[in-house]
Amino acid sequence: IPAFDLKGRRALVVCTSHGKLVPTDKATGAFGSEFTVPYYAFTDAGLDVDMASIKGGEIPVQPLSWSWPLVATDDKRFMADKAALEKLKNSRKVSDIDPNDYDVIFMAGGWGAAYDFAQSEELAALVTKANAAGKILGSVCHGALGLVSAKGIDGELLVKGRRVTGVTNNQINTFGIAITPKHPEEELKKAGGIFECQHAWLDPFTTHTTIDGNLITGQQNFSGQATA
Repeated sequence: IPAFDLKGRRALVVCTSHGKLVPTDKATGAFGSEFTVPYYAFTDAGLDVDMASIKGGEIPVQPLSWSWPLVATDDKRFMADKAALEKLKNSRKVSDIDPNDYDVIFMAGGWGAAYDFAQSEELAALVTKANAAGKILGSVCHGALGLVSAKGIDGELLVKGRRVTGVTNNQINTFGIAITPKHPEEELKKAGGIFECQHAWLDPFTTHTTIDGNLITGQQNFSGQATA
């Protein structure tokens, strides 16, 4: 991991507030490593990091993402970090955020984001303002859904004509979560984005990061480190 010294800079990690895999009763939420890995990539580089969610308050965590074999080293670090857990429990509400307070807005994924990221007018407004102010906008996996409703400075959809990535339809089908209402590959393409991705024999593990100006997007949960 390259060393950075970004003291005095600030990052905001945005997560879902949605905790149920509708129409089932299964618990879902934010995917652990999709917020913990960026959280520590930013923190270790000297940034002050805050956490926000669509509704504010406690962020639901996808249970399987914090269990063997998916639990990551940074997940364990986060679980033992009282200050970090406090931010997870008392996340800031997206509508209360001033993007000028941050240098980076990073949207973590998890299946919960399929239910409230693209649908949130407040998140779209935040991303629209942050982009107009020249902030760096990052996402990983389903987090890219936080970009699809935002506007660029020309009034067109933000991702129109821009190179972006997120979890693919193929990966979503492999995970068996096609029941979710919004799929990043479909929504990014619908919004005019130039969708990039990688495929492999074991597709769920394929990772890719796309950079287009101030948009830095990661394909799936293993893309968090490179993207952050």
